[in-house]
Amino acid sequence: MKKLHRSRKDQKLAGVIGGLGEYLDMDSNVLRLLTILIGFFTGIIPVLVTYLIAWAILPFPPETDQDLVV
Repeated sequence: MKKLHRSRKDQKLAGVIGGLGEYLDMDSNVLRLLTILIGFFTGIIPVLVTYLIAWAILPFPPETDQDLVV
């Protein structure tokens, strides 16, 4: 079963949207654009609060040996 995690590789701010993109198998840039549009049309405060809550509760995925290779 897939689990929703923050992304370690696709981060702009906290990795929330990058992790959502990995979970949904979508381009994270499309999700970032959708987030900006939703924030523009519904008000920035609900989107900002939702993002901050996700930032606080979503963990990073467990580290693997591949993550440690530079």
